Amino acid sequence: MAITGSSMVSCHGDLDATFDALLAGRSGASPLRAGDPAKLNVTHGYGIDDATERAYRASVAEAVGASGVAGGAAGADPYGVGEDVRLSGRWLAQAVAGALAEAGVDPDTSRVAVIVGTGLRELRAVEQWHGDDAALRLAQTHFNEAVRSVAPGVTEVHTLANACAASGYALALAADLLELGEADAVVAAGCDTLTESMLTMIGRVGTTTAETVRPFDTDRDGVLLGEGAAAVVLELLSDKPAFGLVRGVGIGCDAFHETAPDPGGVLATMREAHQRAGIEPGEVDLVVAHGTSTALNDPTEATALTELFADVAPADAPAVTGIKGAIGHTSGGAALMSVLVACQAMRKGTVPPVTGLRTAIPEAEKLALVIGEPLAARPRIAQINAFGFGGVNAVTIVEAVDA
Repeated sequence: MAITGSSMVSCHGDLDATFDALLAGRSGASPLRAGDPAKLNVTHGYGIDDATERAYRASVAEAVGASGVAGGAAGADPYGVGEDVRLSGRWLAQAVAGALAEAGVDPDTSRVAVIVGTGLRELRAVEQWHGDDAALRLAQTHFNEAVRSVAPGVTEVHTLANACAASGYALALAADLLELGEADAVVAAGCDTLTESMLTMIGRVGTTTAETVRPFDTDRDGVLLGEGAAAVVLELLSDKPAFGLVRGVGIGCDAFHETAPDPGGVLATMREAHQRAGIEPGEVDLVVAHGTSTALNDPTEATALTELFADVAPADAPAVTGIKGAIGHTSGGAALMSVLVACQAMRKGTVPPVTGLRTAIPEAEKLALVIGEPLAARPRIAQINAFGFGGVNAVTIVEAVDA
């Protein structure tokens, strides 16, 4: 199945700006704009500032106008609640509009379904409604209105609250809908914003306060939240230009623990992804790891990857990178953002380093981690990991498209 359109926004901007930041090893962490850092015990996050949001919305509006794809008011506030309310749905709407425009898919003339993966839905807007009397209606906690503000003709909108693997699940279900003939095209998307509730949890479970995310590093201090949205249009293979090919998505829910990952469950999901994609471990050229910079995820993921590729000769081992050091943990959008970065790396022939990584933890020493400088390479097949609370896991296999 082909990714025929895509769009995303992170703390650095759109996909091109984000990829440039990754290549430069530039962290987007900045002081929190929401909540009281002293009470939260968290001082930094990877937030989207107003200028970045305005620039992204303007570029999407321009792309939609140039594409001729019918739709709603791209570039506008889909909810009409004002710019001061932090809405992940606002970014989601722009990502959906941008992806449809790039794909040239018109929901008014084709059957287009939308599946949105999220960890926190519109929790920040609910916090602002409760604490600051901001305007919000219950219907706005689902993303139907946001999506239909830019694509009113879509056949259906579904919201999946599947933690940090949510947009990976959305991609898997999008593929199912296409295979079943239930849609001509499906938009898989993910979005989340910083919330005081989630920041409070991070601040209470950690023993130290991180100022930046450093995946797989021996001196990592923990995870920090990022925010943004990503969307892809998935269609059956045709002569249409494609950004990348989705070979398969493995999903699982091992229910091992509320927060602690299970090595067996992680490895099983990776192997299911390979089985669905019809590949062997030795065919994987690139891994975009989940890499959260936490005491539990990083050793578990590194151990599982080491076992997965145990029979692959060191010279043929896949390059391993991760993006959270540059953009934070974007929760529901994390899986799809990593998919888009993987596709961009395959197209550009350059794999970005893991931002913030200097000395790898012992469990990761056998992995071909990209450290310090970008790696000149032309991966053909990439594996993208996304692991969520409760053992909700999604692993995606994508293939490069010949130029």
